[in-house]
Amino acid sequence: MKPLILVTNDDGMFAPGIKALVEVARELGEVVVVAPNSPQSGQGHAITLTEPIRLNEVDVFDDIVAYECSGTPVDCVKLAKHVVLKDRNVDLCVSGINHGSNASINIIYSGTMSAAMEASIEGIKSIGFSYLDYSFEADFEGAKHYARKIMKYALDNQFGDSKLLNVNIPVLPKEEIKGIKICRQAEGTWREEFVESKDPRGQKYYWLTGSFGVETQEPDTDIWALDNGYVSVVPSGHDLTFHSAIDPLKDMESFVNSPNGHL
Repeated sequence: MKPLILVTNDDGMFAPGIKALVEVARELGEVVVVAPNSPQSGQGHAITLTEPIRLNEVDVFDDIVAYECSGTPVDCVKLAKHVVLKDRNVDLCVSGINHGSNASINIIYSGTMSAAMEASIEGIKSIGFSYLDYSFEADFEGAKHYARKIMKYALDNQFGDSKLLNVNIPVLPKEEIKGIKICRQAEGTWREEFVESKDPRGQKYYWLTGSFGVETQEPDTDIWALDNGYVSVVPSGHDLTFHSAIDPLKDMESFVNSPNGHL
């Protein structure tokens, strides 16, 4: 029996990246696609609670079952599992191929990665793929080559204690990419700016812009790997506990629980 592969994204059903990912996935198993009906970049792990979600079957990928969803990328995964697939066992969920980086802290904001993370919360092995070329004219051949290899591995192997991989692919010809690096997430920050303007009625509005930067680029981080010609692969998850801070904060227990509030 062929493995069942769920494909989703945050750029919408007609983005070149999801077309490339479907082309790879159909070589490896039975494919079902559930994706947003409009671009949903930067939605993070948002879900739709205040309005109905619509789900419509569409004929986009020939013989591939595909549904457009009016909700967020996370909504797409939830509806795929519980409505479209009626809780069938999904062997792998892949999200992307995103147009642009989701390395470093971009994973927090990313609709691509949140869709994959939602599947991992459901117990499904999941991979978010991102290609650092933002152009809709991007050449996805190198990205497809590495997506194919990583997906083949994922179908036959576990990810250790993780069920989620964050994969970012540099903008290089396939033959110039040096391979993959298993990395940790780099520390990065967005230096944000808000451009102020006025609408035709004279009311102020703001447009978010800015630039991304990292303070250091250690060789074990995703940013270093990408800058040095490697595909970065970061085992990720939804546990936001800062485990190394638990023991140092035990003093807080003593302080707060003490009748006199003293350490």
